Amino acid sequence: MSKRPSAPKDEPVRANRSRAVSELLPAISGAAFRRFGFVQSAIVSRWPEIVGERYAAASHPESIRFPMGKKQDGILTLVVRGAFAPMMQHITPEIAERVNRFFGYTAVARIVIRQGEIARREPRRAPPSIRVVPQELGDSLKTIADPELKAVLESLAAGVAASSGLPRIG
Repeated sequence: MSKRPSAPKDEPVRANRSRAVSELLPAISGAAFRRFGFVQSAIVSRWPEIVGERYAAASHPESIRFPMGKKQDGILTLVVRGAFAPMMQHITPEIAERVNRFFGYTAVARIVIRQGEIARREPRRAPPSIRVVPQELGDSLKTIADPELKAVLESLAAGVAASSGLPRIG
């Protein structure tokens, strides 16, 4: 058995070794999130609920940037229509409080306002229920105000009503 000659001690360790994908992903995704700014989709879709219809008509969340390795004390960037920027500047503490209440922790420590144009979007409507919901289940769902939640619960109720017997797993 022959012994391989060892590399000189001053030679650097080879960087082109094969690596697991899990080693590479944090660097790749971290760079993408840092470049484009990551906004949790719920804050975008529920922005009118968080700040109210009046302020949502004039602003839109663009990104939340957190300090490296943290998920709190971030900087929320808002796009605000030009004339509304001074008004929004005055209520940034209230907006930060509402966003933090939405997240349940101090996610936003500072708000940056960028003037820009806000794309008008029509409010999303829940899709019409395809299946008929049994009358006894439908009455209890009438009091639910959130259209998305109501549509999901109606679909669930219709699925439960349409099934027969115990569910099969397999």
